[in-house]
Amino acid sequence: MDERKQDHAGAPARGWDRRQFLKVSGAVYMVAAVGCEKERERPKELPPPPRPTEKVDLEKLAFPPSAGYLLVDVKKCQGCLSCMLACSLAHEGKENLSLARIQVVQDPFGSFPSDLTLEACRQCVDPACVEACPTGALHADREHGNVRVVREELCEGCMQCVEACPHGTSRSVWNHEEGKAVKCDLCAEAPYWKEKGGPDGKQACVEVCPLGAIRLTRQIPLQQGDAGYKVNLRSEAWAKMGYSLE
Repeated sequence: MDERKQDHAGAPARGWDRRQFLKVSGAVYMVAAVGCEKERERPKELPPPPRPTEKVDLEKLAFPPSAGYLLVDVKKCQGCLSCMLACSLAHEGKENLSLARIQVVQDPFGSFPSDLTLEACRQCVDPACVEACPTGALHADREHGNVRVVREELCEGCMQCVEACPHGTSRSVWNHEEGKAVKCDLCAEAPYWKEKGGPDGKQACVEVCPLGAIRLTRQIPLQQGDAGYKVNLRSEAWAKMGYSLE
């Protein structure tokens, strides 16, 4: 018997991990099974999910903290790249993965859950990218809740912000078409995003994700490591499909 066939109704075949199974069979199934659950679990005012947080001494910060932060659930993400396409469309007016400010990084040789990761700008309370910028192009935008953004007219394309980012996948992204750095601004200044953006508004990646794997919070996440930003956003519906809720 072909091992790629299902062992029984609704169960992943042998040799397939959960993410592969859902990619092949799950578009309609996941929207039906989880989409309704997502609507029930996402009221207009979302309660913050359980996660590590920390108190920050504001007087010791060189820059005021951002009013918003993106949290992601890498186990919930299925690698559809909708967030990347929506990001580039909202900011650049076209769907181009290389211009997205949020990044889905996939490892074709990995197994679930380490076969992909979802990387969004952390809006760090101590932003190395802002400190490294020699022109002041990268700054905390007071008009939009101190979100760390790039003022593109001042960017000289030195890429020092990209090199200064302490994270493996730089959160400052190189716009090869303009020769300038860009980064997530929580859609505060997304010219093609018709909704109000920024910490007080909506973000294209959050709104477009069919599985609710991205969420905005106002609380400052734990800054050390990934624990504060990569969190569990799964509901009980996911446990029924074999996913751990831890």
